[in-house]
Amino acid sequence: MDPIFSADAQVERLRQQVTATESQLTALKLQLQQAEQAAETVSYLNGAYQGGLAADWRDEICDALQYDTPGSLRQDAWHDGEFDGAVPAQRTMEDVSQHRWPLQSEEYKRYGRQMIMPEIGLHGQLRLRNAKVLIVGVGGLGCPAAAYLAGAGVGTLGLMDGDTVEVSNLHRQIAHSTARVGSMKVDSAVEYLRSLNYCVNYEPHPYHLSPEKAISFFEQYDLVLDCTDHPTSRYLISDACVLTGKPLVSASALKTEGQFIVLNNPPRPPGDVSGGPCYRCIFPKPPPAETVLSCGEGGILGPVVGVMGVLQALEAIKLLTAKPPPTDLDCAMDLTADEVPAPVEQARPTMLMFSAYSSPQFRSVRLRSRRVACAVCSAQATIDRQSLTSGSLDYVAFCGVTTPTNSLKPTAQVTATEFSQLPTDGSNVLIDVRDETQYAICALPGSVNVPWTGNADAWLEEAIRVGAVAELGDGRDRYFVCRLGHDSQLAVKAVMDNVLEGRAKDIKGGFRAWREEVDPSWPDY
Repeated sequence: MDPIFSADAQVERLRQQVTATESQLTALKLQLQQAEQAAETVSYLNGAYQGGLAADWRDEICDALQYDTPGSLRQDAWHDGEFDGAVPAQRTMEDVSQHRWPLQSEEYKRYGRQMIMPEIGLHGQLRLRNAKVLIVGVGGLGCPAAAYLAGAGVGTLGLMDGDTVEVSNLHRQIAHSTARVGSMKVDSAVEYLRSLNYCVNYEPHPYHLSPEKAISFFEQYDLVLDCTDHPTSRYLISDACVLTGKPLVSASALKTEGQFIVLNNPPRPPGDVSGGPCYRCIFPKPPPAETVLSCGEGGILGPVVGVMGVLQALEAIKLLTAKPPPTDLDCAMDLTADEVPAPVEQARPTMLMFSAYSSPQFRSVRLRSRRVACAVCSAQATIDRQSLTSGSLDYVAFCGVTTPTNSLKPTAQVTATEFSQLPTDGSNVLIDVRDETQYAICALPGSVNVPWTGNADAWLEEAIRVGAVAELGDGRDRYFVCRLGHDSQLAVKAVMDNVLEGRAKDIKGGFRAWREEVDPSWPDY
C-alpha cells in the first residue's frame, strides 16, 4: 500500500473521531447543564417544602407540579421544545423567578399565616387553590362561610341564591350592606368577596336550586355547603350530593341554637355501607310542616348563625386539605405483605349542637351510619339521577305546605281596616296571641296578651283563666290578632269549637295588614 495514501486515511479517521467526540462532548455538556439546573430546582423546592412537611408530601407536590397550573414548574417543557430550544441556563432571572415557586408571591404573602401550620402547609394551600366549592344559600350561614373560604384561597367559589338583599338581613348576613339592598344576594356577595380576595374565581348563580338542575351543577364542584333554611332544600341538596358523589357540609340555625353535620363523607355510591350517611339517613321523615319556622317567624341572633357558618368553612377547609388515605395499590408498592397496616376504621358521624344560652354551649351527638332502607344511599334506593333530573320528585309535597291557609269562614274574619273602624267603648275585646317578647315591642292599647302555645286546649284554658275568654260568653265580641295572621286563626278556631261560636273573629293578615292598611308607622320587624 502506498505510504502516503495510508497516512492520509489515518488522518481522516482521526479527524472524524475528533468531530464525533466534540459533538458528543457538546451533547454531554448540554445534558450536564440541564441536570445541574434540575438539581438547583429540586433544591429550591426542598427549601420551599421545609418546616415539618414529610417527604411523601414533597413527592406528591412535585408530581402535581408536572401539570400546567398557574405558577407551576413543568420540567417536561424543557424537553418538549416549549422554550424554543433554549436551555434552562439561558432563561432570564424573571423566568426563573416565575417558575421557581409553585405559588405566586402574592399568595405566599396572603396565605402565609395558615401555610406555616403543619395542618395546612404548602400541600394544603395547593389543594385549596385547585378546589371548587359550591355554597347554596348566601344568607346568614353562607356569608361567613364564603368569606372564610375566599380568605383561605379556595380556587373557585360558586354562590347560588335567588333572593335579594333586604334590610332585615343585614344584622346577620355580613357580606351584604345597606348600599346593596335590593340587589341579588349573589351579586352583593361577589362584590364583597372580590374586595376581600381577588385571587379567587367567583361563579354567581342568581336563582334557586331546582331538582332538574341539581345534578349538573353539583358535578362541577368538589364540595357542597348547604346554607339554606328549609327542609325542602336540605333533602334536595343531600340527594344530589349522594348521586354525584360529593361530600356535604350542612348547618342550620334558629333563635339561639344551631346544628352542624358533615354528610356523605366519605362519599360512596348508593349501596356502599362504608359511605357516610345522608340527610335522609338522619331524618327519614321531615318535621311536621306547622312546626317549621323561618328566621322571620322564630327569630335569629346574628352571632349564632355566624358561628355555624364559620364552622362550615372550617370543616370545608379540613376536608379539602386532608391527604387522602393510601390505596391498596400504594400499600402493595411500598410495603411487604406482612407490613401492610390494618384498615383504619371510619370515625362515626356526629352532629354538633350549639346553644348560645346553655352551659356548655357545645355538645356532640353520635349518629347512625347509612340506613339499610334509605331512599337514596342504600342498595334499595328508590331515588336516582333520572327521578331527580326528570322533576318527578316533589320536595314541597314531601315536606308539607308551610304557607298559612285560610281555615276560617269569611264571616269569622275582618280586615284590619274594618277593625280600626269599630267603636272603642269596650263592646269588644282584642286578644293578641303573639309571644310576650313581641307584645313588648309594640301593641295596641287595651289589648290582652295570651300567647299561642300550639296546644289548643292548654291555650284555651289559659285564656279563660286570665279572663280574655268568658266560658259562657258576656255579649262581647272577641277579635284575635297575631303578627302574620296564622296563629290568630288557630286561636279563633279553638274558641269557636269550644266556647263562643259566632262571637270570635280573626283580623285577617295580622299586624302586617294593620301596618299596610291602617298605621304605616307600625314597626316592621
